[in-house]
Amino acid sequence: MGIAQQASEASLVPAVPRSAERGLDWLNLFVANIQTGFGPFIAVYLTTQGWTQAAIGFALSLGTATAMASQVPAGALVDAARRKSLAAAVSILAFTASAVLFAVQPSPLFVYLAEILHGFSSCTLGPAIAAMSLAVAGQAMFGLRLGRNARYASIGNGLGAALMGLCGYYVSNRAVFFLTAALTLPALGALLPLASLDVPIRREARHRPRRRGERKSERRSERSVIRVLSDRRLLIFAACTMLFTLANAAMLPLASTALTRRAGAGASLLIAACIVLPQVIVALLSPRLGLLAEARGRRLVLLLGFVMLPLRGVLFALVSDPLLIVLIQAFDGIAAASFGVLVPLVASDIAGRSGHFNLSLGFIGFAIGIGATVSTTLAGWIADRFSDPAAFIGLAATGMAATLLLWLAMPETRPQRPG
Repeated sequence: MGIAQQASEASLVPAVPRSAERGLDWLNLFVANIQTGFGPFIAVYLTTQGWTQAAIGFALSLGTATAMASQVPAGALVDAARRKSLAAAVSILAFTASAVLFAVQPSPLFVYLAEILHGFSSCTLGPAIAAMSLAVAGQAMFGLRLGRNARYASIGNGLGAALMGLCGYYVSNRAVFFLTAALTLPALGALLPLASLDVPIRREARHRPRRRGERKSERRSERSVIRVLSDRRLLIFAACTMLFTLANAAMLPLASTALTRRAGAGASLLIAACIVLPQVIVALLSPRLGLLAEARGRRLVLLLGFVMLPLRGVLFALVSDPLLIVLIQAFDGIAAASFGVLVPLVASDIAGRSGHFNLSLGFIGFAIGIGATVSTTLAGWIADRFSDPAAFIGLAATGMAATLLLWLAMPETRPQRPG
């Protein structure tokens, strides 16, 4: 049963319980907490365990490659799952296992297993949360719900970074991963009120009589997969997101390297500010952007976010003052809010009632993964061969190409509302 069907059936229920809405808020917050533990803290921890930079890079690349390869099959798997809350719970438990593997034995075998497990589970958890969000909000209010998700996720990122930074400083780097594992427990608790969303689907599946034409319907569903994946709008949007990520992924790491050279001992605080400032902006803007996307269309909000990227790249190339570099990161907050809200929203628009929302989202995620994988390598090569400003200009040019492609080729996807 597809997500569009699920949303339609959910709309027959008189009202979604308030507890389900709050559970989704807390789920986004705690999942962001957990994901923070799998960020830069891995590199710090493995360095203290005697790992070389090359070995750390290989381990992180293994996780990235697993996530990229898993996007489409994981999306299809979540589409096929009748119980989205169960899919989310299994993904969170996989995060628990990954964190424990890191903490208990940071040997190559355990670390590689943890990275693979985390990479695949990330690709099932995101679509499961998006599916439950659509069931809670319905198609008409999906954009606003995604904005609210992004707000709570940004708060979770900030709190998670603070908690884990303090834990690593006052306890140990290993303790960060025990804390990450512990934070999966409240995330599982947040899922409990969301389990009620599965009830109408299970009841309908149990009592629906078998129809003669059902097998033919299944064959039509298989053909619909091909139609969705070959949809011109999906292909153009995937290309836009790939170019966006190609330009964006390397920008902060490159700026962080420049900050470290210029600011010396104060670089850590400035880099932390570069991370926190965009999160504050995402928390403030995301619900408003979701509402704007529902009222004025997707293209306007997408263009607002995409144009921030070339502007940010050019300013990074021209500015050397560390404080100004931090302030420029405010543009990243606008771009991140737009991108985070609109990617699942546009995927939902394109999938429509085909039942392949998460498959569409996985396809876009695969394109994003390609951009992220190439970005840091390409920008690093340009910076080493020429200079940091040249690398920023190259990233800005790529961001401008993404913006132009979006403006010239991407049609509006917002469904027509009756009346």
